[in-house]
Amino acid sequence: MPDVIQLLSDHIANQIAAGEVIQRPSSAVKELLENAIDAGATDIQLIIKDAGKELIQVVDNGCGMSTTDARMCFERHATSKIKNINDLFSIRTMGFRGEALASIAAVAQVELKSKREEDEVGTKIVVEGTEVKLQEACAGPNGTSISVKNLFFNVPARRHFLKSNSTEFRHIVDEFTRVAMANPQIAFRLFHNDKEQFHLGSGNTKTRIVDLLGKTHAKNLVPVEEETEFLNISGFIGKPEAATRTRGNQFFFINNRYIKSPYLHHAVVNAYEGLIEKESFPFYVLFLEVDPSRVDVNVHPTKQEVKFEDDRMMYAYLSAAVKHALARYNIAPSLDFSLNPEIQQLPSVQLPTTEETKTKTAQGYLSNTFANKGQAHRIEKSDSLKRWKDLYEIANAQTPEQKPVEEQAPSLHEDHNKQHSNDNAQNILLVQGRMLVTTVKSGLMAIHIRRAQERIWYERLLSQWNDGEAPTQKVLFPVSCELSPQDGILLNDALPDLARIGFDIAPFGNNTFVVQGTPSDLPHGEEQNIIEEVIEQLKHNADDATAKRTDILLTGMAKRLSRNTTAIHQKENQQGLIDELFACTQPEYTADGKRIFTMIRKEELDKKLDGV
Repeated sequence: MPDVIQLLSDHIANQIAAGEVIQRPSSAVKELLENAIDAGATDIQLIIKDAGKELIQVVDNGCGMSTTDARMCFERHATSKIKNINDLFSIRTMGFRGEALASIAAVAQVELKSKREEDEVGTKIVVEGTEVKLQEACAGPNGTSISVKNLFFNVPARRHFLKSNSTEFRHIVDEFTRVAMANPQIAFRLFHNDKEQFHLGSGNTKTRIVDLLGKTHAKNLVPVEEETEFLNISGFIGKPEAATRTRGNQFFFINNRYIKSPYLHHAVVNAYEGLIEKESFPFYVLFLEVDPSRVDVNVHPTKQEVKFEDDRMMYAYLSAAVKHALARYNIAPSLDFSLNPEIQQLPSVQLPTTEETKTKTAQGYLSNTFANKGQAHRIEKSDSLKRWKDLYEIANAQTPEQKPVEEQAPSLHEDHNKQHSNDNAQNILLVQGRMLVTTVKSGLMAIHIRRAQERIWYERLLSQWNDGEAPTQKVLFPVSCELSPQDGILLNDALPDLARIGFDIAPFGNNTFVVQGTPSDLPHGEEQNIIEEVIEQLKHNADDATAKRTDILLTGMAKRLSRNTTAIHQKENQQGLIDELFACTQPEYTADGKRIFTMIRKEELDKKLDGV
């Protein structure tokens, strides 16, 4: 048998390495921007064409490179930062013209121009697929310009799997935002197809946040500043009212490097407990400074995932810092009576109550203020208060028809055929406000109310979509929504689809959109919520397939419209819901595959009763 194991050629090995680092145009953008920062640049321009497929160019005014360095930076395993293995665990910089450029040059046509201040002329190098095509002297300004053309030109399969231009450009904006956010002292500009998208002057973190994410954040920022022996935390969090239903405005930076950490995110969310809705995401831009030896950033090729030496310590410090910031600006209570050691040591807490203390308390100022007649805070002892249980039972016995008009919810389905007998309605039981239980020939049927509404609304919206006749109701006062740049790109792409289900939304510039009309069934005031939920669904679940995006839009709309369960307390609406559910083409499951009802057979009930 011949030998079967052989060494790969350098060309193939470089392309494999490039696949780990350069996954899409935004990957190259990240590497090139970080190189420019480490070169000491104070002004960086990012020029994009065709969402990075045709051109990615980064121009900086950094220190530049010598002729030798310009040539060496395209070699694999070439770096200016690591001299021995211990250096790998103490790196604070991003990367300096090494390793990343070798990966990029393996899958693109790269042109580099670089000049140092002390040199009379610079160096120009052209590389295609790891092969150096040209190296010569050139004139130019101090600094470096790197152009990456025709990404994946020699790997057609990788280029084929790139998404649409809007999707790829959104990923580029993501990377640009993260790098620019972490370096507010550097001026940045971003051009796409010769149109300027961002022009960021040098400044501080607060101005950079506002410039990148929108002016609406300016009034909602709360500073965070905590220094400990183990960890330094700085940055900004958002007030509770700034929380949204979309992810994307959450940024963690470890030693000025952007990371993703669900564990640390939970620490921040935990600090907001009771201040925001469970399905909302708080805004934060937080910088954590920690000894590099205590954190490993090399657990993932993109270095966006890290491992900490002590996860629980990081969690505790971060959650406490956010709570402290919220309390300091009177957004959350500042005293925790269950944990405060000073309060726990007070005699009133430690010592048992005695008759002497009761007498002193009764004679005190507060007791007299609330007990004596003529005082402003006098609490009258009334017999009616003692009869609270009787009053509750009387109130609870009221039927829906006896409630005030303003408490009666509108009919769930106004077009429902109400020709059902009272017997059918009486056989339905509402359980905990979430479920309907009704009798059938074989036993009992339990129906999840919200999921049933989801299925009904989904099929109704799908029918309107297919007919192209979704009714639109004009809003009396148009609603303005300012989004992050990434979300703005996503929403702009989805506008034709939203129009088809009844939305009238117009771009207003600077990632602002004006809602002028909504689907006729959408309750007033829900415009911002439904847009945020649609964006969230598209952002994390959609690919470029139109059918998939349509399904996500309709599913998100159905979820939002099915949250009104108040009308289900009326008997005729309960029967109407059941009838409409079983008129659907698929009454058993929601659009995202959740079970709507279950059967409890008579035999099962008999067995349970016999076992008692």
